[in-house]
Amino acid sequence: MFNMSRFDLARQRRGLTKRELAHRLDVTDRTISNWYSNQEVDDRILQKAAEILDFPVNFFYGDDFEKVEAQAVSFRALSKMTAKKRDMAISQTILAEMLSKWIDQNFDLPAPDVPDLHELRNDVSIDNFQSLDEIDEDNEQYYLEFSFPEICAETLRKAWGLGEQPIGNLIALLESKGIRVFSLTNDAQDVDACCRWTNDRPFIFLNTSKTAERCRFDLAHELGHLVMHKHGVVEGIQEQEANAFASAFLMPRRSISAEPIRSPSLKSIVMKKSIWRVSAAALTYRYHKLGIISTWNATSIYKQLAQRGKNNEPNPIAHETSLLLDKVFQALSDEKFQLSELTNALNITLEEINNLTFHIASKRYNLEAERRRSMLTVI
Repeated sequence: MFNMSRFDLARQRRGLTKRELAHRLDVTDRTISNWYSNQEVDDRILQKAAEILDFPVNFFYGDDFEKVEAQAVSFRALSKMTAKKRDMAISQTILAEMLSKWIDQNFDLPAPDVPDLHELRNDVSIDNFQSLDEIDEDNEQYYLEFSFPEICAETLRKAWGLGEQPIGNLIALLESKGIRVFSLTNDAQDVDACCRWTNDRPFIFLNTSKTAERCRFDLAHELGHLVMHKHGVVEGIQEQEANAFASAFLMPRRSISAEPIRSPSLKSIVMKKSIWRVSAAALTYRYHKLGIISTWNATSIYKQLAQRGKNNEPNPIAHETSLLLDKVFQALSDEKFQLSELTNALNITLEEINNLTFHIASKRYNLEAERRRSMLTVI
């Protein structure tokens, strides 16, 4: 039976309004409205719509997806995002979760180990922090306001046995704790990252077009939402809290404080950033908030970074990718599993799968050969 919710998801995935789709199909706006009202589409026009939307016709005849409200997804930088871009991202997350469900059915993977820390909000204060004598009044106010995410970051590091050491591959760490990480496509440029809980499984969706350092911070930011805001957010400060959590989780206070910079400069920051695998700006901010470098020093470094340009990160690190998905596709390849079986099971294209999986499918498979194989039919 034709499923209009799936048709609507495919439309949103391609970033088309109903009117834009009608124009592409050479039908009236009323025709599209009638489809939604009657839940019926002419087979000939449906075939053309499938070609425009780049979804197999069979995709429109599957079961309902669980409806995802925009407020159920924590978006990074939501304020600069249009509703169309938001809906494009949400549709991608639904497809990724569909792929994740198939993976769960075929592989034995780590169960979620992500604590719910929202109750710590009632227990923290400036008294939780030691050795803050050198912090000036402005920075002390920062800790009074963001002691909750600071304590959450320290608590999670302790729970996961990370100590105070730098984190190597952050995606690998998250996946080892049962968090599924998928990539967003480049047509969702305005979406840095987003996350949500689905059936007690945490998901993070990442735009990999940013610098590697920015991607790591976005991942830590979304992790903050998962552990602090599972039961809803505190209006107005959730994004600031997630940023504070990311800073504290990637650059733990005690370790950073134990390594002061004698002559603060961009050069000295760049030397330190490779240790923590964060951007020079993020490390400068952390040193400043901990009172290790002065406001004047921080401002001077920010100006030098601005002169380099937004995407010209000094001494850049390599992008991380999913080790879990790489192992999944390697195992499938070793078993001579054809990706056409996966595309037939999910009724989405190879390109869609590749885009959601950090292009790992193309690394492990010859996609062109798989594409030709998927087009073959048995007579």
